[in-house]
Amino acid sequence: MSMSVGGNEGGVMAEINVTPLVDVMLVLLIIFMITAPLASHKIKVELPIASLDHPPDEGQNHPITLAVKDTGDLYWDDEPVTEASMQAKLRVAAQRQPQPELQIRADKDTEYSLISTVMGDAKAAGMVKLGFITQAHGAGKQ
Repeated sequence: MSMSVGGNEGGVMAEINVTPLVDVMLVLLIIFMITAPLASHKIKVELPIASLDHPPDEGQNHPITLAVKDTGDLYWDDEPVTEASMQAKLRVAAQRQPQPELQIRADKDTEYSLISTVMGDAKAAGMVKLGFITQAHGAGKQ
């Protein structure tokens, strides 16, 4: 609290007491000094840049597209397949060198259990490259 020393005036002082402001600022400074190193990433990773119009390499296997409908129907490169024939094709594809990527394209209303089963079958067959095909945000809207 500020007090007037001496003088005849016993009124209110017009000076601002900055001591509480300095205390709060020091506490905030200490908090930010502690939390700032935690917010930065410790491991620097150079992420790849995606491009939509790159031609496939000559020696590269073309990816396998597996479509999963919400009814449970499966399509291997746009050809209807049963679950048993899909598993057989997955085992054959897993043996190819270099191994092609399996790209799963599922309806948005497909239950996750169907997709999980397909992913489990791919893993059991030995597939190590797995991707999901999605639609770009805003695409398809008219």
